Amino acid sequence: MAGLGQALVGSRRNPEGAEWRGRNTIRVSLGGNVALAAGLSLSLAAGTAAASSRSVNPQIAGLQVALSAERFYAGPVDAVRGVATRSAVRSLQRRRGLPVNGVATPATRRALGKLGGPLFGTRAIKRGAVGWDVAVLQFLLADHGFDVGTLDGRFGPLTRAAVVGFQRRARLAPDGIVGRMTRARLCPSRGCRSTIRPRRVLTSYRVQAGDTLIAIAARLGTTVADVAADNAIDPNGVLIAGTRLRLAGGGRLEAVWPDENTPASTVKAMIERAAARAGIASRLALAVAWIESGYQSDVRSSTGDWGPMQVSPPAWDFVESVVTRHAVPHTTSGNIRVGVLYLRRLLVEFDGDEYLAIAAYHQGAASVRLHGVLPRTDAYVAAVRASESCAESRTCGSGSS
Repeated sequence: MAGLGQALVGSRRNPEGAEWRGRNTIRVSLGGNVALAAGLSLSLAAGTAAASSRSVNPQIAGLQVALSAERFYAGPVDAVRGVATRSAVRSLQRRRGLPVNGVATPATRRALGKLGGPLFGTRAIKRGAVGWDVAVLQFLLADHGFDVGTLDGRFGPLTRAAVVGFQRRARLAPDGIVGRMTRARLCPSRGCRSTIRPRRVLTSYRVQAGDTLIAIAARLGTTVADVAADNAIDPNGVLIAGTRLRLAGGGRLEAVWPDENTPASTVKAMIERAAARAGIASRLALAVAWIESGYQSDVRSSTGDWGPMQVSPPAWDFVESVVTRHAVPHTTSGNIRVGVLYLRRLLVEFDGDEYLAIAAYHQGAASVRLHGVLPRTDAYVAAVRASESCAESRTCGSGSS
């Protein structure tokens, strides 16, 4: 599902027809390169939340991290209870046999295990702690400009170092323990349920031989001036290999995600089996998966689509609610099943017209009906069509496409 850069109605990211804002990036691979057809752009996403001053609820960051650890949510940790987060909660509830309402009820939080609680602000947090509140703490520390790495809800050395750094900046006792005073400075709102300060996502980068500030800033979606200011260095000076730079303003906050590392050959075989069971042409399902993910099992997009078929939480929720009417495991196999079933539904909806079905897989069925096939969608369809021959001969990903 490539980025359209504009608002669409009824997209695959929201199949029931609610409006969403399109994106300009396609994939962010965590485990390797994603092969894409010529003409489709690939860029490292700079999270839109980084430039946003909208009000967010930091407690939702804890929910997103817990959902990600169970493979229900693959989007950025932005502390916003948007459609993707609500849909992920619904899928979790359906899977665990709970009332399906998209709300993180106490029963829902218990179903998330150790990361389902306690809420931030209900205990002192120190090294070795695990839980929802630790994930919220990590989000808040990143929000204040400290590098915490991947958000995982575990209070390890990197999180403690960030806590100590924050305490020193706030002129608090730098004991590495998050008690009442530290919590109040990190998040002064009651129950830490809102913050309106602009988020500056911070990551770190170790300088490699031959690096320049211009190249580093361009690669990571920030500016030379910001990198120099954040690290108190001369923008025209010499970079020393091995130096670790603090990089604010680019990227997105990532939550822990348990990879399955399914080989591409296995992914292709699974797609063929799923297509046969669904009664659609395997060449079509294989071609869509090739363009969507390059047959990578764990690739995640900048907005939360994931897996070989790049399924979003809203699309997954839609298929479970309308097509299968029961929960589908959030595994590579489940991702393929959901994506293939959704593709079959689109073929039925468009009377077997493969062009329109492929377009709707990318753009959304309601949008195709309302606006017609957009130019970028037409390019996506052409890329899928061009890949069908290699899909049929099973040579996609084998050095020929």
